[in-house]
Amino acid sequence: MGLFDALGGVVKGVLQQEGGQLEGALLSQVLANTNLGDLGGLVQKLQSGGLAGEVASWLGNGSNMPVTAEQLQAALGNSHVQDIARSMGIPVETLMPMLAQQLPALIDKLSPNGRLAAPAA
Repeated sequence: MGLFDALGGVVKGVLQQEGGQLEGALLSQVLANTNLGDLGGLVQKLQSGGLAGEVASWLGNGSNMPVTAEQLQAALGNSHVQDIARSMGIPVETLMPMLAQQLPALIDKLSPNGRLAAPAA
């Protein structure tokens, strides 16, 4: 659990500066309820799931390309999406629009200079 704790600390620190505790909890739940391991694993899953252009815009400088709930669900896979929604106690129909709205900005914030922030040891 050390990796998730470290990643959670980084996410929490960055998002608290921005007043985004809910978003941090959302991202933590996404990572904790998948086998993706960490934020890098999530980014890789989204890239290989057809969102490479969108993810590149989130990592790079400039504006973030939007993503739809349907695109995210297709990239993550129904199994992951169901597990995340179940763990949060909300319907998929509520979860996916929240992720679509928040994930681009979260990944952008956690990738200064186009690189994902390394978890604190």
